[in-house]
Formats: sequence, C-alpha cells, structure tokens
Amino acid sequence: MTITATRGTTTASPKAPVKKPDGGRRRAWATRAPLLPALVFLIAVTQLPFVATLVISLFDWNSLKPEKRHFTGLSNYASVFTDEALRESVVTTVVLTATVVLVSVALGLVFALLLDRAFFGRGFVRTLLITPFLLVPVSAALLWKHALYNPEYGLFNGALTWFGELFGIESIAQPEWTSEMPLIAIEASLVWQWTPFMMLILLAGLQSRPAEIIEAARLDGAGPWQIFRHLTLPHLRRYLELGVLLGSVYIVQNFDAVFTITSGGLGTANLPYTVYETFYRAHEYGLASAAGVVVVIGTIIIATFALRVVSSLFREEASRA
Repeated sequence: MTITATRGTTTASPKAPVKKPDGGRRRAWATRAPLLPALVFLIAVTQLPFVATLVISLFDWNSLKPEKRHFTGLSNYASVFTDEALRESVVTTVVLTATVVLVSVALGLVFALLLDRAFFGRGFVRTLLITPFLLVPVSAALLWKHALYNPEYGLFNGALTWFGELFGIESIAQPEWTSEMPLIAIEASLVWQWTPFMMLILLAGLQSRPAEIIEAARLDGAGPWQIFRHLTLPHLRRYLELGVLLGSVYIVQNFDAVFTITSGGLGTANLPYTVYETFYRAHEYGLASAAGVVVVIGTIIIATFALRVVSSLFREEASRA
C-alpha cells in the first residue's frame, strides 16, 4: 500500500483489482469435455426426433396422400381427446397402468416382508423371485400367451383338467383366457413381470430401517402389526411412492404385452398400441405424432415426480449419515 500526503492529509490509494486465475474454469471444462460427445449423441438420437415429431403433429399428413399434406395447428391434439377410439385407448391405458402398479406394489410388499426375515435358502428364493423381471418383455408375453393361456396345451387349462380328474368332475370348463378376459390376461402377465421390481425397491427400504428403533418397540410390548403400521409403513412411504411412480413411467408406455397377447383387440388397445396402429396401419402421421407427444408429456410429468422422490430419498440418507 502506498501513502500519499496532500495538504497535511493522508490517504490510501485503492488496491488494483486482482485477476483470478483461470485454472478453476479450465479444470471444469476439462472434466466436462469427455461428456460432450455423449451429450451430442443423446441430443441427436432423442431430442431431434422429438422436435421432428412435434412439427409433424401440426400437420394433416397421410402418407398415402402426400400431396394433400397441410398445416392444421393443434387440431390433431384435439382429435386425440375427442376421437372415440383414441379416447378409449387413453382410458384403457389408465386402467391398465393403475391395476398393474397397485397389484404389483401390494404383492411386492408381501414378498419383501417375507424376504426380510432370515430363513434357509433366502438367497436362492430371492433369485427365483427376481427372474421374471430379467426376461425380455416380448419373451414374457409369449410365455404367458402360449405356455399358460393356450386353451389346448396351456398350463392353466391343464391344471383345470387335472383338478377335474382329481375330484371326479367329468366336464370342467376350459376357458379361452385371451378372448374371454383379454385385459385381465395382459394385466396378469405384467403383474408377474413387475412385482420383482417393486419387491426390490421395498426390500431395500426395509433393510434401511433403524434396527434399534424396531428393537425398542418390541421391548415396549409392540406386536408385529403395530410395528408394521406405526414404524415400517411410514418408513416405506417414500419407497412406495418411488415404486408407484417408476412403475407408472414404464407401464404407461408398455407395448409388448398388448401387441403380443391380444394384438390390441377386444378393447385392450392402450395409447402406445393405438399410436402404432395410427402410424403404420392408417398411415396418419400427424395424428399418430400428436398421440405420441401426449404419451411423452404424460411420461415426463410422472418422471418429474419420480425424480423428486428419488432426490428426497438421497437427502434423507445423507442426513442420517
């Protein structure tokens, strides 16, 4: 610091601004640079097609009559919610998603509670229960359609025949599962495949319970039902929300089971299958694109809630640590 004297007064000259080194900025760019190719690839394969879908959804575009293509604005979106077939597919999607998610969460909770106990062969049983979730969705749907639902050689009708012979019933009903109860047939296959996913999430929540609190409740005389109702269930609330939201994200856009088991017939066409029918069978590119955008927006809304639940779980775990 330099001191200057002027007419008996002493003043201090201000410091010259010090430039901060660019090392921190360079290090930040150095860590981000390897991610740029992945970011560019992600934008190219996801965002650009979505932008193209948005543009196409604003046109009345039938591929069989390309010369009559013209801009229609938001009329395709109005058709999504007013067309009877599309409206029914939206209702079917909601019913299918809600049924599969709720039943899968309930069964997953039961299996998670059982696997939280120590018993011989628990690891082997857990592996068997996880197996359905590891199957390719089309393979799982084909398994249910042919090995279980087939009226001639399927396991279900075979079990009914064996049951009838065992109890002396000569003529027992042999139902056509996929034609008499088509939506339930699809829901059963999806519940079978998604219950292990819910079980894993809830089992992780059960194993994160503070053991000392459970032991203190037992010493105070709390029974199993009281511990489950007042301690276990409140602790699992976030995990239940996470399972419901993640399951909804995936099941709302399920296509494989509907296409494989019923081919969208008998009132089982959900919105993704209707988009497929509109695009590839009716060749209505604009209307199909609008319906696809509706599915994407609905999935994004559900995924946003799921991410919030995940972040809250991470914050809770960090606060405990």
